[in-house]
Amino acid sequence: MAKLIVISSEERQEFELGAFNSLGRHPDNSIQILDRIISKEHAHVHRLPDGRYQLQDLQSLNGTFLGEERIHERVLEDGDEITMGSTRLLFVAGGSEDHAMQRVTIAPGLTESHIRQRISSSGEFLPEKQLTDEKLLRDDYERLRIGHELAGAVGSELDLEKLLPKILDQAFELVGADRGAILLMDSQGELVPRYVKTRDGRTDNNIVLSKTVTAEVINNRAAVLSSDATMDSRFSGAHSIIMQGIRSTMTVPLLHRDEILGLMHLDSQIASGAFTEKDLQICTGMATQAAIAIQNARLAERIEEEAHTRAQISRLIPPSVVEQVVQGELELKKGGRLSDITMLFSDIRGFTSMSEQKAPEEVVNTLNEYFEVMVEVLFRHSGTLDKFVGDEIIGLFGAPIEIEDDAYKAVACGLDMLQSLEEFNRTRMAENQEPIRIGIGINSGSVITGAIGSTRALQYTAVGDAMNTASRLVSLAKPGEIIISDTTYQKVKGRIEAVQLPPVRVKGKAEEQRVYEVTGLL
Repeated sequence: MAKLIVISSEERQEFELGAFNSLGRHPDNSIQILDRIISKEHAHVHRLPDGRYQLQDLQSLNGTFLGEERIHERVLEDGDEITMGSTRLLFVAGGSEDHAMQRVTIAPGLTESHIRQRISSSGEFLPEKQLTDEKLLRDDYERLRIGHELAGAVGSELDLEKLLPKILDQAFELVGADRGAILLMDSQGELVPRYVKTRDGRTDNNIVLSKTVTAEVINNRAAVLSSDATMDSRFSGAHSIIMQGIRSTMTVPLLHRDEILGLMHLDSQIASGAFTEKDLQICTGMATQAAIAIQNARLAERIEEEAHTRAQISRLIPPSVVEQVVQGELELKKGGRLSDITMLFSDIRGFTSMSEQKAPEEVVNTLNEYFEVMVEVLFRHSGTLDKFVGDEIIGLFGAPIEIEDDAYKAVACGLDMLQSLEEFNRTRMAENQEPIRIGIGINSGSVITGAIGSTRALQYTAVGDAMNTASRLVSLAKPGEIIISDTTYQKVKGRIEAVQLPPVRVKGKAEEQRVYEVTGLL
């Protein structure tokens, strides 16, 4: 099992890695690192389809280093030493999938004559009234007993990297195997070795599986008992196989309902008759239970990935919209539709000059902290984040789902942004940092909303003249001001406090536009 060893000046902690892991100072991270130099969410480590792990720095202020090199994204190797702030992290690959792949080979194998026994895999049990065969009854009892024992051994384990070793450990207890391997189907339908076990613990003892037998197991969904690999004339040139001295093998399908998840292979180097038909029956029953556990682990991993996806989407759109996307109720297709919505533009005043005086990493960190506050306010008022453009935030009210009173919600959001910014600035000034000031422009009108872009990259946005007008209004707003168009004002008048300003001429409009400065809600 892959893990990260976190070494600080005060302690050393070990964390086993799941499919997705977040690292940072905030307690919500799966691996919390109490180091004041580390960002609240500093980096991610996630498992790739091939079983390796990739480290990704999240544009942290003080960076992530591998040796002396600052890295942004890197596939980790066993023994890599990572530095974040004043903390060192050691990556240990453990019994990873790539190690198993190096120890298992599928080669041309046994002749038909050396396949001694086949047992079709079936998870069904006959009703009690239909049982007339004592042998069948005993076989069913044995399957139930083995399933019960395996369930007790694997318990509620939902991490595939921990589950597979437990399955083989139990198999070794039930039958006298010297070596074992579990291979699982990948997305392309190919068998991929995932875990290897030897009774003596040696890691240089490679396993060669018969291609004939694996094809029999996969195609016919049948467990196979075979023996005397060294007797097959076709092995005469395969020195590595002869040196293994395999005398008996059992290969059973990991079958969940009618889906082949993979197979489990066990072999003995003691004698040609080391395994009996009863052993094959035992392993067949165990494989059925193991397949259920593997499927559950995969589902748990998928849920974890979906939760991560949900968290990523939640950074862009309100929770209510996230639920619709995840549940398939809202599909973001290429194209768009005409929508009557309200658009909010927020822009930092003097940001260019402020940026020139600071290091790029500090600028990015400031923006991330500012955006976190502002987007939270946007979502609180049912707004959707359209995009960030430099230091500018563009929010939509009424898309991708319609909301009641979109114009009022946008104005209330703007006022809330100014209030939340004051609290944000109090913290900045307490840390001897200059405050941030923003101007806000709001307009309502008809635009085309939808997923716009190429077939490879789509972005949900709004396009149209009303959108352009909103972007012009924000440029008119002074620090701490909210400027709204007459279109928006007509929708909210009588419910807000606003002062009419002198008409202005904006780019793209032939006539002067009536605008208002919002000062509060009634």
